[in-house]
Amino acid sequence: MNNQAILETVVKAADERRAHDIVVLNIEKLSVMGRYFVIMDADSDRQVKAISNNIIDKLEEQQISISHVEGKDQANWILIEAGEVIVHVFKKETREFYNLEKLWADAQVEDVSAWITED
Repeated sequence: MNNQAILETVVKAADERRAHDIVVLNIEKLSVMGRYFVIMDADSDRQVKAISNNIIDKLEEQQISISHVEGKDQANWILIEAGEVIVHVFKKETREFYNLEKLWADAQVEDVSAWITED
């Protein structure tokens, strides 16, 4: 499956579980570790886990290989690697602390608004 399809699956799955402020950064020209960072947050540990679990379930339904999952025990920051798409599901205050968007400020922000429902 191509990166765009993986990206769409991730964003829609996160949105289904009410992830906040979903941002996609294209890091292809800045790093060899992947093509996209998908960054989002939630208010509680329980919601971070629910978002992460839904993303994993939807990727598995699409038979998309998940190479690594980290942080599920603490649920402050769960990292999911699906090919060149690297997903960061943060608890709100953890996202603010690490501020990946600022760290990767040279990355291009992708428009994924078509995949996100309005409340």
